[in-house]
Amino acid sequence: MSTKVVIVGASGRMGGALARCIHNGAVEGIELAGAIDVWDAPGLSKDVGVASGVGEMGVAITSDLAAVAEDADVLIDFSFHTGCAENARRAAEWGKAVVVGTTGFSDDEKAMIQEASKRIPVVMAPNMSLGVNLLLSLAKRAASALKGKGYDVEIVERHHRRKKDAPSGTALGLGEAVAEGLNWDLKQVAQHGRAGLSPDDRPLEQIGFHAVRGGDIVGDHTVIFAADGECVELSHRATSRDAFAVGALQAAAWIAGREAGLYSMLDVLGLD
Repeated sequence: MSTKVVIVGASGRMGGALARCIHNGAVEGIELAGAIDVWDAPGLSKDVGVASGVGEMGVAITSDLAAVAEDADVLIDFSFHTGCAENARRAAEWGKAVVVGTTGFSDDEKAMIQEASKRIPVVMAPNMSLGVNLLLSLAKRAASALKGKGYDVEIVERHHRRKKDAPSGTALGLGEAVAEGLNWDLKQVAQHGRAGLSPDDRPLEQIGFHAVRGGDIVGDHTVIFAADGECVELSHRATSRDAFAVGALQAAAWIAGREAGLYSMLDVLGLD
């Protein structure tokens, strides 16, 4: 049985990757039911396959989500965070499952998605790749194992010059995983970048975040556990957006028909 999906944010880089992966049959049983973007998107009215470079797929990019959602099982949303939260609310009214790959949400927008998940199944993750979600699991375990042993924690992420949010959603997700392993409140211990002179030593209960933007870097993330005499680093490097797209399609196939609730990629992949 196939899972019918709608790509929201179809003109973007991730939208194109999703279309290519569907065209190439990267995940069995996925059927493209629609492609959506904002009214002034550069790819509007084009065939989504042509826009993504794989040729005709028989689905044009439009701006009318309601018109295509009716025949879909799952909305895969990589649109801008403000529209994504509103799309989740609408999907809840229509009874459609949602896979959220967008990042940069405000607390209010996160609350909208959580409210929607009371009525529909939602997979929400800062990163959809298998490797990154394994990294999240490992970072939490490492933090727990190193708790109280004098290790400082720093997270460094690198992305392309066009990425709007910093730190990345994945970096924040890694920070949350580490904070959970250490039993810390991330909002209380996060330090975003550094400049100037500090009058004191670095606090032990601190998680530093550092964002690099340049070129066409797809996404690099490193969690550093540094102590006197040694340093442990856990890293992931993405070389293609297809890894994220395949994960999102796997999430769509997994979530179709499930009970309402807020799920993560750890649930989809069966990772702790």
